[in-house]
Amino acid sequence: MSPRALSTRTGVGRILVFVYGIFALAATARALVQLATQARNAPVAYSLSLFSGVVYIVATWALATDHRRVAIATVLTELTGVLVIGTLSHPSDIDKASVWSGYGSGYGYVPLVLPCFGLWWLWRVGRPS
Repeated sequence: MSPRALSTRTGVGRILVFVYGIFALAATARALVQLATQARNAPVAYSLSLFSGVVYIVATWALATDHRRVAIATVLTELTGVLVIGTLSHPSDIDKASVWSGYGSGYGYVPLVLPCFGLWWLWRVGRPS
């Protein structure tokens, strides 16, 4: 099977879908709880976490169903978000951090590595035949 014939949901793609699914659940649940219980403390950070959760949900769906254009768009959105929010965030904001604050340091920098890996995998599998 040539790399061009690979699906985004086979091989390493399954791991990618799994990790994106975990992040979709974690980021969305965390943001919903924070917005429901502490919205006044940091509405922007918690809203950014909810936005990242939605990005992870769409990326998970797109990767799991071979919707490559949507997957590329969401993974690029994620990478842009991590880089912009990571650059603009300040260490003193740690109690008001979003998923992408500090380049995803609160999540072991996985939010920084994941889109790079996702883009590599999407490039590797290429376009459907």
